[in-house]
Amino acid sequence: MRPITYSRAPDTDTAIAAVSSDPTSDFLAGGTTEVDLLRQNVLTPRRLVDINDLPLTGIETTPAGGLRIGSLARMSEVAAAPVVRERFPVIAQALELGASAQLRNMASMGGNLLQRVRCSYFRDAESPCNKREPGTGCSAIEGFSRGHAVLGTSEHCIATHPSDVAVALMALDATVHTQGAEGERSYAIDDFFLLPGTTPHREHPMAHGELITAIEVPAAPVARKSLYLKVRDRESYEFALASVAVALSLVDDTVADVRVALGGVATKPWRARRAEDFLIGAVAERANFEQAARVELIEARPTAMNAFKVELARRAIVRALETLAGNGSPA
Repeated sequence: MRPITYSRAPDTDTAIAAVSSDPTSDFLAGGTTEVDLLRQNVLTPRRLVDINDLPLTGIETTPAGGLRIGSLARMSEVAAAPVVRERFPVIAQALELGASAQLRNMASMGGNLLQRVRCSYFRDAESPCNKREPGTGCSAIEGFSRGHAVLGTSEHCIATHPSDVAVALMALDATVHTQGAEGERSYAIDDFFLLPGTTPHREHPMAHGELITAIEVPAAPVARKSLYLKVRDRESYEFALASVAVALSLVDDTVADVRVALGGVATKPWRARRAEDFLIGAVAERANFEQAARVELIEARPTAMNAFKVELARRAIVRALETLAGNGSPA
């Protein structure tokens, strides 16, 4: 690992100015994945600006009944917050299933959204990888791809987005607030995460030096009845093979409101809008849940190694919906 200059930012404006003016610099928050990538020579900044002293740690309700989370709030603090557990249980569950207790105590919410993919070809710093070195190719397409994406892929990248809580935030229409050299901006979360297309190295629309300051979740009565279901190879800390964030509201056994998002199967946190559209007004029964899942996965493009993810994602959607409807168990 090459020598890196380190400085601590006393305020937000100073941090942004320092990174914006130097293309070889980067922010450092919890560092739970960034330090690993530095050691592996996947990331090679010459300067790190520590932002942990910035006043971006709040967890508070908005006047409209929503939730505003500072980007430096730790995952463990957000998961334990009473307002999150009461009004947005899917967020708390996704955070608790997303990392070990030690990592949750260190990792920031903003950093979690920006964590890099776990694709081994991206992380080995040697294999051709369009995400790490644009134009070199995607080794996973013809290589080992069991954990890779089946939705939102392109011929240039099939890596899955690793965040769990981003899936819950996607289901709840969160907004990501940022501040950069050009001022403050807000991104709908579906616009914040970019599909790989022909530019897989661009994972979000932020400029260099633009800093996430807060994540805002709008008030959503449907979110009070919500859950995060994660399917993985082992029960201990592990990334999802498939996951689903679901919120459901029924009136006389009919779906009045529903939110569905998928993780572990797509190149970005995946809003299952086809499934939602099918379910609104439908009777809350297994046959309709199964059809909604089939509709959502109809455009899946698996490899030979990860074709099982299509059926796994379908089953996860059905199980989560049945659990919330009172017809099944998350276990």
